Formats: sequence, C-alpha cells, structure tokens
Amino acid sequence: MSGIVIIGAGQAGSSLAIKLRTLGYEGAVTLIGEEPYAPYQRPPLSKTYLLGEMALERLYLRPQELYRDQNIELRLAAQVTAIDPVAGVVSLGHETLAYDQLALTTGSTPRLLPEAIGGGLKNVFAVRGLADVDAMRPAFERGGHVLIIGGGYIGLEAAAVAAKRGLKVTLVEMAERILQRVACKETSDYFRDLHQSHGVTLLEGVGLSRLTGTDQVTGAILSNGETLDIDFALVGVGIQPNTGLAEAAGLTLNNGIETNALGQTSEARIWAAGDCASFPYEGGRIRLESVPNAIDQAEVVAENMLGAKKEYHATPWFWSDQYDVKLQIAGLNQGFDNVVARKGDAGRSHWYYKARQLLAVDAMNDPRAYMVAKRLIEEGKTVDPALAADPSSDLKALLSG
Repeated sequence: MSGIVIIGAGQAGSSLAIKLRTLGYEGAVTLIGEEPYAPYQRPPLSKTYLLGEMALERLYLRPQELYRDQNIELRLAAQVTAIDPVAGVVSLGHETLAYDQLALTTGSTPRLLPEAIGGGLKNVFAVRGLADVDAMRPAFERGGHVLIIGGGYIGLEAAAVAAKRGLKVTLVEMAERILQRVACKETSDYFRDLHQSHGVTLLEGVGLSRLTGTDQVTGAILSNGETLDIDFALVGVGIQPNTGLAEAAGLTLNNGIETNALGQTSEARIWAAGDCASFPYEGGRIRLESVPNAIDQAEVVAENMLGAKKEYHATPWFWSDQYDVKLQIAGLNQGFDNVVARKGDAGRSHWYYKARQLLAVDAMNDPRAYMVAKRLIEEGKTVDPALAADPSSDLKALLSG
C-alpha cells in the first residue's frame, strides 16, 4: 500500500500529516525531512532560542512519540533527489518510494550573498534552520561587531537579539528605508526609532559592496565608500521558495509551486502547501511566508487529499518580536493609498486603507487594535479612518458600527 508521502518536515508538513490522521485516514503516511530533527518551530530560532531563553526540546512542534503513536513514518536526514509523477514514485538516492498522493511542503531557503562579494567567507551567516543558528550562536556569545545586511523583519529581529546581547550592531539597507517592501513609512519610522534607542546603527540607502577577509570575514566595504571592521555578518535579504524538485518533475511554477484553490498542482496527484506554494487570492496569485498560512493551508490540503474539494481562503496575519515590542499584522497592505495612526494604551497601530476600505493593520504592543482590525478584515468590513485614528473611539464599537 503506497499511501501518502509528504516531502518537507516543517510546520506545513507536520500539520498536514497530523490532520490526515485526525480526519481518519488509515493509509500509510510518510513524512520526509532533510534535517536530522523532528519538525520544529522556526520563528523562535533567531529570537528566544538564539538568546538562550528557549531549550531545544521546546522547539519541537510535537513530541516525537506522537508521530509513532499516529503511525506516521518520519524519514529524517533524508534527501529526496527526484519525483516521477508518471510512475508515482519519489527517489531518495538509490531507494524509491511509491505514493498514491504526494504533498510538497518544501518550504523556502534564505537568499545568500554571492561568493564574489564575500558570501563564502567564514562567519557569514543566514537564518533558516536549527543548524544555522547553532553555528552562529558562539559569535553572538563572544560579542564584538556584527554587520546585518537587510532591513526587513529577519534583519531587524537579528539586530534586536544582537543588541540585547551587548554587541555593536550596524545594519545596512539598500532601499531608502527599512521595511520599505512590507510596511508604510510610519511603521518604518517607529522601528527605526526603536532600534536607534537601543544603540543600533541603521544605514538606509546604503548597500554592501563586498565583505573582506582572506578566510574569515574581518571587514566590509559599503556602497557609500565607508569601511567597517566586523567580527561576523548576518544576511537577511529575503527567502526563495524551494521549487527545485517540482521544477525537475515538470510541475508548473509561478512564484513558487503553482496550485489551484484546493492546493492541487498541475499534476492531479501532487499537492503543495506552505512557503513553497502560490495559490489564487482575490483575482490574482499570492505566496505567503508565515506560520499561520503553513498550518491552515496544509490542513485544507489534507482535507482535499481525502476528497473534500474545499477551497483555501487565506486570512493573512503575521508577527514579529523586537526587544519588548510585539508587532502583530493583520491583512495585506498591497495597494494602500492612506495610512492612519492610532495611539493605544501602551502602544500604537497603523491602519492601511484603499479608497476608505480597510486592508491591513500594523499593531505595536496594541493587541486590542490588532484583534478588532483582524475581525473587520476577515468579515470584509471597514471603519471610517477618522474613527480608527481617534484614540477616544471605542474599538469594540467599531465591530458593530
């Protein structure tokens, strides 16, 4: 009996496997992961785990015994080398594994610096897996000067950890401002002030020309001509979906592995979910890089693998922790033409509008504003921008207004 094979043992893969059993599927389930670890949480890696505030055992999504109890075969430290959609088999080196249905939850990989500008030097790190963070932890513990390349959420979270560890931190962002691709100017301004108040040097509109050093990085030359002496560098310039297996198998790609609303790829027996998958969204296509999406989409795919024919409707939400600030984001701000700021009891929020329709909110230490805005967005409702900006207006009343 071939059963269901899942390639990728991260948040999406684990959620899909468990959901299949919850739904009563009794066939074989095989979950294949490249890393030697059982499925674990990734968001804490560059924050509480790197800070030493979370033990390895707490990273695991579920006790390893649960997979055994649920009769889910974990194939860890296993490299899938090819997929044959016609024969219905995956190859792991010289071994082949047959499937009735296949799910790709292969996730994503951080973009790295080219070797031509120093990306191959020692002590140049990127954050994605447990091994990456374990490798960089000694550098954080030694202190010194770290250069962080990229002013998105990954780079800013790393800067916060480094500053809390007492390191000298310089962050370069080649765009005009940090978070320019993902947030409004008001949110960028908020986090710029936050990081500068903790001693981080932010250089916006400045890129990296190259890292210097013979074997290990010792310095950096910036696009403005400035040179820095550094002890290590951390690259946070975005991620790319892992689509190599899908492409080699002839699946359709479109900013990731293209799926229909059910999560089905261009091959009827192959499905995809999580960071690697792009799916229909509001007349276009989208690929979401978030834990909530990985879980929700994977669980819908599990239902559809068993015949539910249920369309996946994403309700995007994200979060970021920096110092003592929790940023919570609801919705997608694409196409906004107006932003209003609201001051909360202990924080603030920025509300994104397009033609007076609420699209998204960034809430900094303001969970109440986040929850209200999230409800409004999920229900397709809006609220007058003037009311959203007025701190004296009752947020709960906005839900029924």
